Amino acid sequence: MTDMKNYDSLKLKNQLCFPLYAASREVLRKYTPLLRELKLTYTQYIVMMVLWERHEATVSDLCKQLYLDSGTLSPLLRSMEEKGFVSRSRDKSDERVVKIVLTEAGEALKERAVTVPTQIGSCLNITADEAKTLYSILYKLLQ
Repeated sequence: MTDMKNYDSLKLKNQLCFPLYAASREVLRKYTPLLRELKLTYTQYIVMMVLWERHEATVSDLCKQLYLDSGTLSPLLRSMEEKGFVSRSRDKSDERVVKIVLTEAGEALKERAVTVPTQIGSCLNITADEAKTLYSILYKLLQ
């Protein structure tokens, strides 16, 4: 006797999650050689982008803005501090709060990183309008 259930929803080609996952991996793979020259991982790079914009942030702020947990963020911040890109300190008014501040070396790295977005954009097979649409859709998903 044949089961009459429809299993189409379990086919890989019908999953939204799979092309999101595969595209994310492919884009991150394109970043790797560019970021290796900067001595950064992708996750460290996105932390640096926040700090290049704001110059300092708390670990909690970074977790919220980057959709990361502190268990992921803490070891990479330690590594970035060892490289001299950031400094970490506890807030004097609340010892539970850890502040991350961009160092001079971290600020100088910005000059070397400024071409990364353009390089990535040039190797993606989408138009500027498609990129804007995709950006909007992805941020809608994150809300």
